[in-house]
Amino acid sequence: MLAIEGLNAHYGASHVLQGVDIEVPAGTIACVLGRNGVGKTTTVRAIMGLLPPSSGRVLLDGQDIAGWAPHRVARAGVAYVPEGRLIFPDLTVIENIRVAERRPAKTWPLHRLMELFPALHERAGNKGSQLSGGEQQMLAIARALVSDPKVLLLDEPSQGLAPLVARELARVIRLLCRDGVTVLLIEQNLKLAEEVADRLAIMVKGRIVYSATPAMFRADEDAVRRRYLMV
Repeated sequence: MLAIEGLNAHYGASHVLQGVDIEVPAGTIACVLGRNGVGKTTTVRAIMGLLPPSSGRVLLDGQDIAGWAPHRVARAGVAYVPEGRLIFPDLTVIENIRVAERRPAKTWPLHRLMELFPALHERAGNKGSQLSGGEQQMLAIARALVSDPKVLLLDEPSQGLAPLVARELARVIRLLCRDGVTVLLIEQNLKLAEEVADRLAIMVKGRIVYSATPAMFRADEDAVRRRYLMV
């Protein structure tokens, strides 16, 4: 479904992504872990077309979309939930979702999103600024889903969330995968990543240096944490 091959990207003279390779088969969840500043967010921005890659390929169903404008990437079936949520504070829950709806959603129409996120249904008329952090995150995901994506890019969705809310987020991510959405998850919450991902990858200085199934990762966890994840 989604394959990143030899992806390089620069911010000016800074070579941020240095040959990134990630494969996310259809109907699976892949998670990229790593310390702050290693290039995780840059990776999803490059996939989404927000940062033109210097070289490499981004294959969506075999078609290379690297360097496409963000609106073309979105129309091809990729949705992006950015770090920090970036919902519209002065729009209601419903308005925040509707603003992202280019055409009537078939897979994720509004009524289905309200079923998936009951808290949003209860607060449908509230403005974005009146929602809790967890509700804002669910709204950001709902806004992405209304475009009926094949692939969902989630950048640090558990950031700042209480453990109970993070568990609800994990439940939602698993449900989305079971319903056919392929997910690339950027995270620092190791517990959440282990709980939902089919494959875990670790990024260091713009490169993927480790990739494993959750079972393999748990067997190596102490050594991997010390080497790649601890500050």
